[in-house]
Formats: sequence, C-alpha cells, structure tokens
Amino acid sequence: MSDLTLILLAAGSSSRFSMDVKKQWLRIGDDPLWQFVADNFAKKDIFAKIILVASKEDIPFMQNYTSSYHFVTGGNTRQESLTNAILEVSTPYVLVNDVARACISDTLLNTFLQKKGDADSIVPYIKVTDTIVYENETIDREKIKRIQTPQLSRTAILQEALKTPTHYTDESSAIVANGGTRIFIEGEDDAHKLTYIEDLNKLPCLKAPSLDTLSGNGFDVHAFDAQGDMWLCGVHIEDADYGFLAHSDGDVAIHALIDALLGAAGMGDIGMLFPDNDAKYKGIDSKLLLKEVVYKLYRYGFVIVNVDLSIIAQKPRIGKYKEKMRETLSNILHVSKSRVNVKATTTEKLGFVGRAEGVAVMANANLKYYNWRDDTRI
Repeated sequence: MSDLTLILLAAGSSSRFSMDVKKQWLRIGDDPLWQFVADNFAKKDIFAKIILVASKEDIPFMQNYTSSYHFVTGGNTRQESLTNAILEVSTPYVLVNDVARACISDTLLNTFLQKKGDADSIVPYIKVTDTIVYENETIDREKIKRIQTPQLSRTAILQEALKTPTHYTDESSAIVANGGTRIFIEGEDDAHKLTYIEDLNKLPCLKAPSLDTLSGNGFDVHAFDAQGDMWLCGVHIEDADYGFLAHSDGDVAIHALIDALLGAAGMGDIGMLFPDNDAKYKGIDSKLLLKEVVYKLYRYGFVIVNVDLSIIAQKPRIGKYKEKMRETLSNILHVSKSRVNVKATTTEKLGFVGRAEGVAVMANANLKYYNWRDDTRI
C-alpha cells in the first residue's frame, strides 16, 4: 500500500487568465485540463489516493467525467483549499500540486520518491539567471530561487503548519515558518505554471482540443393559463391575452433550448440547475436562466455553434415575432443571428396542441470546445 497521497488544487477562479474559460476547463484533446493532469499522475500508480480540490459549483460537473478521484470543496485561498483537502489524507506523506502546473516529468517525480523522508518538505526550484534588483539594490541572484510545485511534505507536519492565520503562497513556507525542515531539488522549466494566457506557450505537454461537434436536444411543454403574459424565446407575445402555467415565466422555448445546450455539454437538465420547487425561481424571467447557462458553458470551455428551435402551436401565431426572437437569442448566446433558427408549425388540430391547450417546443444545439490554440494572444 502506498504511503503517499496526491492533492491537486483546482479551485481557482482564473481571474488573471484573461479568457472566458476557466483555465482548469481548457480542453486537452477531449479532456479538461484538471482531468488531463489527474490522469497523468494516476498512470504512475504511486498514490494511495488522488484528491481534487475544486469550487463547489464545479464539483458536480467534474463528477460527470470520472469517479476515480476524491473531490473536496475548495476555500477562498489556496491555503484554505489545502487545509480542507489535507483532512482527507491518511498517508504519512502528501504531494501537493497545482492543476495549473500540468507538465510534470517522471524524472521529477522519481526525485521526490528518492528524497522522501529526508526533510519535512521537499521543494523543486529554478535558478534565476537574470540580474535581480530589489528597491534599487542589486541582489545576489545565486541566493534567489523560483519555487515550483509539486511539493512533497510530511502530512502531520503540513497539517500543523497550516493552522497559522498567516497565508503562505506555498506549503513549504508554512512548514519552515512553523519550525519544520526543507530541502530543495532541481526543478524543470517545463513544469511552468499556467497563470496568464501567454503561459500556454510554455507548456509543451498540452495538445490542442478535439474538434468534435457536440449535439444536444431539448423538449418542453407548457399549458396555457388565463393569467399572466406570454413569453416565447424571450419575446413578449403581445397578441396573446393569456400566459403559461409554470413556476417561472413559462417561456417554453427557452426551457427547451436550455435542455438542448445542457445536453450537448453533458451538464444534466434544466430541473437540476433550476428546480421548480425553489422559491427563488418563482416567476423568474427565463432569459436570466439562459444567461446563467450560457455563462457556465463558456466558463467550462464550450463554444456555441448554432441552435435550432421548432415551436409547435395552434395558437398564438408567432410569424411576425420570429426575427425578434432570433435577435434576442443571438444576443444571449453570443452567436450570430444566422446561427439561430426559429421555426413554427402546428399539429393540424391534433392533440393537446391542436386543441389550443398549450405549446410544445423542440430544440437542438451544437457546441464545440474552445480552441485556445487559435487565440491570437497566445
């Protein structure tokens, strides 16, 4: 049984990354970065457990990808996230790495294993070759070290060191400040940390995302209600003196579209994100729900290609509203109006739709992964 646990930190907000997508959700082939990194470590078969620390909102979606790892909710800082994770460690040693530091070689890992037990903390570093000036004073660059992760620590020592109210940017600094020992090993340039968008050029192990198209469909139905206003595709249907029987504003077209988008992304369905027994969604404008879904899609590394909706209704007549519907949806989806298609048909007076009791909508959506290789800023 291994005496070593791996903690991968992936709870950051990517505030310095300058992309709509969170960096941990950049696709490497078909895999998000966090999974690419975790799977590469798992292949070494040297860890008793692999713990992934992520934001509360990300974890349910991450669990759709794999059940191989233990997920822990992160904190507001790196140190808080690490404190949460180390409570789940039962081995005497722990290796801590940032998911943003993706290219870790077998050579570096083997060095950690060889040095394990030589100190409370084992830390890779890079030598500084440039002249260093601090407050107009030139510093001896031989005394400067650029600290990297992963770092290997004695679990009990690190757990005790993290109890301090002082926040440290790496675990070894906390250990040393608490009286522990630290030794340095030579790091690697390829183990560069992904912080800014241009750092993608410095990570040779990352390949381009898959060019696959991901498709999803949605279907929803709402009965008419004599009360309220009618909304379809985010547009007020002024010709109707009735609305929909629904928990929200009843925009059946947007609800079907949300399901299509979530289906393409593998993110469940509208009821999982916006349960109809939650009071905060009572009477809510469905455009707000769609905007939240679109935000999540882009943050998780997807790009919307096109959508197609079929509104099936005996009434109301929506022909004159279709262009406004397309414009409204294109603005929310951040795609050209030419990528938004809205069709209308009837059921030739058959069924509940034909009896003018309600409206049904079918929606289809296509997504692709954000191709960060094509970003001109990189």
